Amino acid sequence: MIRLRHLRRDERGASLLYITVGFMAFFAATALAIDVGMLMTARGQAQTAADAGALAGAVALALDDFDDRSADGPAVLAAMNTALENAVLKGIASVEPDDVTFPVAPSGESNRVRVAVFRTAERNNPLSTFIMSVFGFSQADISARATAEAAPANAMTCVRPFTIPDRWDENTAPPWNADSVFEHYDNQGNTVPDADEYIPVGQPGYQGYDPVDDKGALLTIRAGSGNNIQPTFYYSWAMPPDTGADWYTENIANCNQTQIPRNYEMTQEPGNMVGPTVAGIDDLIAQDPTAYWDDGPCNCVKSPLGRSPRVFPIPLYDPEQYDQGKVSGRNATLVMVGWLGFFVEGRNGNDVYGRITPILGVIDGDAGPAPEGSFARAVRLVE
Repeated sequence: MIRLRHLRRDERGASLLYITVGFMAFFAATALAIDVGMLMTARGQAQTAADAGALAGAVALALDDFDDRSADGPAVLAAMNTALENAVLKGIASVEPDDVTFPVAPSGESNRVRVAVFRTAERNNPLSTFIMSVFGFSQADISARATAEAAPANAMTCVRPFTIPDRWDENTAPPWNADSVFEHYDNQGNTVPDADEYIPVGQPGYQGYDPVDDKGALLTIRAGSGNNIQPTFYYSWAMPPDTGADWYTENIANCNQTQIPRNYEMTQEPGNMVGPTVAGIDDLIAQDPTAYWDDGPCNCVKSPLGRSPRVFPIPLYDPEQYDQGKVSGRNATLVMVGWLGFFVEGRNGNDVYGRITPILGVIDGDAGPAPEGSFARAVRLVE
């Protein structure tokens, strides 16, 4: 009896119980730290892959073929290939053509690309756990999704310091061609019979340049003579923050990072800028001398640099507003209504010739919304 009372009060075995419970708690915490940390890292890497894929798909949609959403089209292939270049915990994620979709934006335009990335048991590439496998959880599934859009751009960088008119509705001497002259007002400011008309982008009847229909079209530009408004005549303008021939040439040969919004009023550069234009174009071509336009199925620029510096935005001005200012006797206003993507192929004397091509712009939060139908598009993540 005395022995039983002694054993009942003996606490020497309690420490083993505490150690066992503490070890289990420590083991569970270790599992949480290792496996959950691993899963969080994998989730972040999968999201990076999805983000990259969505952005690449939107770029391809904007620059390569806006209408091709097929499984072997440039948007789907770019999205898949870019996403797959991003490993998830040193493993290859799964992205199939059906994982690239094209949801409609709130504006009603189908300009979005959504990419889903998987490392799951269903795709035969799940993640392997470490400590959690002891508790029967040897695998874990990870997936991520991202959506990017190629929305109309309302601003642009790398703009060149010469501008041509946006295309208009030619009524005085149809059809519109390279030799057309915009005629809307006479010398007294009255509207002429069968006046040419410029309808701004975003309004019904807009006849301006289109990145899909005009892609690959030949375009030659030359210095404007007098105040004639013709498709091939360019006017030089002073880009911020400086003026002069050297600055003008620099802005042709290289990218001026100043962000220029739509409806920006361009100040004409004083003096003859034909020589500086030629010098700037020659310097630009020398940066990527082997780039060329592929007339095959690609209908695009081929360059060892990928995106060639010889592709740049030419600002488009409102021809009607310029014409109205011209006949009023005041300084004619060059209002930037948009941009045209241009691949410069070369020059012949003072003429610069090349191809029209899609171009990427940016979104300026202070510039107001860009109208639907804008030539330039801006690529950004939205989900």
